[in-house]
Amino acid sequence: MAAVTETNHALKLTGRYALLVAVALIFVLPILFMVVSSLKPDRQLLSDTSSFAAFLPVGDISVGNYFAAFDRAPVGLFIFNSVFITVVTVVISLFLCSLAAFAFAYLEFRGKNIVLSVIIATLIIPFETIAIPMLMVVNSLPWIGAEGLQWGWLNTYHVQIVPFLADALTIFLFVQYFKDLPKELIEAARLDGATWFEVYRLVIVPIAGPVFATAAILKFLIMYNQYLWPLMVTQSEQFRPVMVGLQYFFQLNTAWGEVMAYLSMITIPVLVFYLVLQRAFIASIASTGIKG
Repeated sequence: MAAVTETNHALKLTGRYALLVAVALIFVLPILFMVVSSLKPDRQLLSDTSSFAAFLPVGDISVGNYFAAFDRAPVGLFIFNSVFITVVTVVISLFLCSLAAFAFAYLEFRGKNIVLSVIIATLIIPFETIAIPMLMVVNSLPWIGAEGLQWGWLNTYHVQIVPFLADALTIFLFVQYFKDLPKELIEAARLDGATWFEVYRLVIVPIAGPVFATAAILKFLIMYNQYLWPLMVTQSEQFRPVMVGLQYFFQLNTAWGEVMAYLSMITIPVLVFYLVLQRAFIASIASTGIKG
C-alpha cells in the first residue's frame, strides 16, 4: 500500500514538473530564438526557421548584426529615452497613485465612492479614442524650459511622461491592497499623534512592498512598450523611444538579423527590471492568494 502511494506521489510530482517545464519553454523559446537569430546572417536565419536549428547557435555565428543595428539607427539613444521616460513615470506614478489610493481606502469625504467608481470606469475607454484630444491639449500647453516660456509640448520628454503619471489600474491595485491591511495599525498610529501623511509614509509604505512591485512591473511594461503616443508627439530622433525606433529597421530593405539584434537589446532593460523586482512580485501573488 505504501509502495502504491509513493508511486502515485512520484507520478503526480513528475507530471507537475513536466507541466512547469512545458510552460517555461513557452516563454523561454521565443527569447532564445530571438537571441540566436540575432547572431546569424539573414540567409541562414530564414533557412533555419524550418528546423530546430532556429534555436541553436550553429552555422555562421557573429555579432555583426549588432554593429549593423547601431549603424542603421541610434539604438543607444532610443534605449536611453525609453528607460529614462519609463523609470521617471513609474517612480512618480507609484507615489501619486498610492497616495490617492490611501485617501480612497482610509479617509472619509463626500462623494468618495462616486469618484473612485468614475476613475475605475475609465479603464474601459480605449486610448485610441482620447489620443487626438490629448494631442490637441498638449500642443497648446505652456512649458518653461531652458529657452524660457514655450507653447506646445511636442518633441519633449515630459509630453511622454506627464499624461501617464496617474492611471485607474494602478490606483485600483493600491486601493484593493490597502483595504486588506489591518486597520488597527492605522488606528494605533493615529492615537500616537501621527498625521495622515506620516501614517502613509511610516506605516503603509513599509508593508506595501508587494503591491508596489506589482504596480511597478505593470506600469513599466505599459510605458516601455508604448508606440502610438510617442509616434504622434515626437518627430525628432532625440526624444524617440525604442518602439518608435523599431520602424527604422523596416525601411528600404528589411534585415531580419538586425531586427532580432535590436529586439534583443531593447529586451534587456525589461528582463533586468523584472529580475530586480521578481521576489517582491512573487510575494505579492502569494499574499493575494492567501487573502482571497
